[in-house]
Amino acid sequence: MKLFGFEIRKVKDKRTYNAGAINRLFADWVLSYKTADEEIKYNLKVMRARARNLVINNDYARKFKKMVGINVVGPKGIQLQSKVKDTNGQLDKDANDKIEAAWNEWNKKGNYDVTGTLSGLDGQRLFIETVAVDGEVIIRKVRGFDNPFGFALQFIEADHLDIDLNKELSNGNTIRMGIEFNKWNRPVAYHILTKHPGSSSIGGKHERIPAEDIIHAYIKERITQSRGVPWLHSAMTRLQHIGAYEEAEVVASRAAAAKMGIIKTPTGTEYTGDAEDEKGNIITELEPGVIEQLPKGWDFELINPTHPAGNFQPFMKSVLRGIASGLLVSYNSLAGDLESVNYSSIRAGFLEERDCWRVIQTWMIDNYCNEIFSDWLKMSMLTGAVDLPIAKFDKFAAPQWQPRTWAWVDPLKDAYADVIALENGLTSRTELAAEDGKDFEELLIQLQHEKELMSKYGLSFQKLSGQKNIEVEKILIGNNGDKTEF
Repeated sequence: MKLFGFEIRKVKDKRTYNAGAINRLFADWVLSYKTADEEIKYNLKVMRARARNLVINNDYARKFKKMVGINVVGPKGIQLQSKVKDTNGQLDKDANDKIEAAWNEWNKKGNYDVTGTLSGLDGQRLFIETVAVDGEVIIRKVRGFDNPFGFALQFIEADHLDIDLNKELSNGNTIRMGIEFNKWNRPVAYHILTKHPGSSSIGGKHERIPAEDIIHAYIKERITQSRGVPWLHSAMTRLQHIGAYEEAEVVASRAAAAKMGIIKTPTGTEYTGDAEDEKGNIITELEPGVIEQLPKGWDFELINPTHPAGNFQPFMKSVLRGIASGLLVSYNSLAGDLESVNYSSIRAGFLEERDCWRVIQTWMIDNYCNEIFSDWLKMSMLTGAVDLPIAKFDKFAAPQWQPRTWAWVDPLKDAYADVIALENGLTSRTELAAEDGKDFEELLIQLQHEKELMSKYGLSFQKLSGQKNIEVEKILIGNNGDKTEF
């Protein structure tokens, strides 16, 4: 059809989602319409093995694993603060002291786990680092264990949860990848292999363990997901490629530094070299700073590889930024690169990263700390390790967890910002103490005790709190005379 001399063609209706279009541009975009469990079932073993291999052999994967343990657990671990209150709303100091003292004793090596080799701090690090690498961790709560508390933990590698065990049961339950579910898709039991499937020994059987005795911790990303996947999964291929690329550049750079060459003779048979290799090839050894004089007619051709290439550093940075995004950490933390950063930029990057760590801390408290504490307290009260009446268990089960916190790049600037927020009623001393990993009431008790001790010994220290804000501002003025902005 033509209109005013122009040809009019019928155009296919494009009123749809471009992301759903199927055409030549997206022909290689492989899609899957399977459930999460079906996708995981056929990929989990390989992903887990690759993640473990990367942590062993790849610098950045190993760094990420340790970053998880350091930032989520920290040097002291997620600490218990018992907050039992009387009917008048006041803290029950006697009960809180008993519970915290017993908890600290149980967390010592020898009581905490069935092997007697882990402390509570070791267990926390092992828990979160295992989840990061394997995608999940299994912990068995052993009640009636032979220790003063009648309670211990057994850490079990996720390989023991048989991914190949899938069937329908006569009672209407379903076993998917080793987990038995009822009609509401609620786990009722875990079928654990008594021997590791990678062990050289044979004859392993399944042990059915009730769900109330098992902590199966993983981060669920899809509704139908029953098993966890390694946190490195989206960055795994890049990590493998960048490791191989970096190794190739190092080898090539070493060859370039050696300044190797080829000796040419008129007929190709005159040169005998210094020795022969195992295959009979003639070789000669070159030493740094030594020049060999060649006979007339012979020629030396220098092999001079140009490595490392000029694009090595920007390429590595670009790939590592993508890897860091996939691992949900900042590039500067993962690569240890603080080049061209300033206070504002590094603070902004750390704020976003630390929010991610706080989310994981909250997840760990819900799926590990609270899961353990309730059963530990009940068994400890039954055995007498915690001398409190079991009839009031609900009253005494009042844990509050204090995870690790972080110091800032410039503590003085942040402390001054806290002072301003406090003076304007935008925060409280309790909140500020919690952000610093401290309990405000315990802090007041310490201050009171210090005051009494100083009075006893006739000591008095000048207070800095009386300093005017204008004087504090002078401290924050830089060398160029510009005031720091908050």
